[in-house]
Amino acid sequence: MRFTKSGMAALVAGGLLLGMPLAANAASCGNTSAGFENWVQEFKREAQGQGVSPSTLDRAFANVHYNQPTIRADRGQKSFKLSFEEFMKKRGGQTIINRGRSMKQANAALFAKIQKRFGVPPGPIIAIWGMETGFGSYMGDQHTLSAVSTLAYDCRRSAFFTEQLYAALKLVGEGYLSPAARGAAHGEIGQTQFMPKNVVLYGVDEDGDGRVDLVGSRADALASTANFLRGHGWQPGAGYQPGEPNFAAIAGWNDAKVYQQAIAYIGQQIDGK
Repeated sequence: MRFTKSGMAALVAGGLLLGMPLAANAASCGNTSAGFENWVQEFKREAQGQGVSPSTLDRAFANVHYNQPTIRADRGQKSFKLSFEEFMKKRGGQTIINRGRSMKQANAALFAKIQKRFGVPPGPIIAIWGMETGFGSYMGDQHTLSAVSTLAYDCRRSAFFTEQLYAALKLVGEGYLSPAARGAAHGEIGQTQFMPKNVVLYGVDEDGDGRVDLVGSRADALASTANFLRGHGWQPGAGYQPGEPNFAAIAGWNDAKVYQQAIAYIGQQIDGK
């Protein structure tokens, strides 16, 4: 995922950050694959009415399909119902801590720069990085636009993912998201797994090459994660354990309480506090 600085400014000016307008009579959701193709046609008509160009829609939906792995992943998030101890064991919490300490040392200059700029210490950033993609080792193999489209069609969280789909279409139209892009099962992108709209909201060109690349640039991905936390109320110097001021920023990353607790704990172990 790459964005030029001017391109991001254009997206802001285009209204993406204020929320995409949705048609009053939106395409009807469904809970099986049976109605997906009809939904796509309805959605394309709706999106065109909202100003999305036919050429963008044709390119974006050329290879879109109902993505069963996405539905399985969305329905199968059982680990979030585990106890903290069970969750840490299942997700390899101690391994993330051990490797995270090494990552902190190996990237000390980068993390110092990020902390100075955004006020966020290395621990929670590294915890997210390790938890989400094993420090960038696996970012997903699902077709991004199919994943987001499937969840926009699915009735469970249709409104949220419809907004993400409009954001993705904006990115395709501006040339910042390839219609062939692949990522995680819910449409997340990059080393710390940003949804399409969040890439634009919080994406940072930390390596200074004039573009935001959350897949190929470690610096961009980690700085963008810090920017996300700052954007969710992070207070420099304040604590981030449960009950402390910055725990709310971590909660903004994921709704699951056990996940939030794991990020806070792993981060604390890495930061040595």
